[in-house]
Amino acid sequence: MDAVNLTQKLASFSETWSPKVVAELNGQYVKLVKFQGEYVWHHHANEDEMFLVIDGRIDIHFRDRVVSLGPGEFCVVPRGVEHKPVAEKLASVLLFEPATTRTPATLITRTRSRRKRSSGSSPSAAGTSSCPPPPPCPGCSTRRPAVC
Repeated sequence: MDAVNLTQKLASFSETWSPKVVAELNGQYVKLVKFQGEYVWHHHANEDEMFLVIDGRIDIHFRDRVVSLGPGEFCVVPRGVEHKPVAEKLASVLLFEPATTRTPATLITRTRSRRKRSSGSSPSAAGTSSCPPPPPCPGCSTRRPAVC
């Protein structure tokens, strides 16, 4: 049990649209990501997704409306709902979603070292969504689940 400093974690990377897993609990990932520009329209067939803005502003586009979020505000996108995050300027966002969630983005990488699990198992890749599978792991040709 260690404290997680979000400011330090965010300072450790600069790429956008590439979530970093900073914590795990009960089959859920807590991720940090930087947004800038537009992401693609997508949905998650089996998982809800929470967007919490830490810094900056984002808009979450839905087919029938747009939800605008600033620092300290969040939105939960229910499973099956098509959405597209947009940030006109750089924004820092905390995502909370099941470890099984697939996105059209590249593989999720960790910003913390792995701890040995008492069960010795890796995160579950069970579940499916309409999003394409993640690309191969850097340095190998194996397609991986959410964490490589």
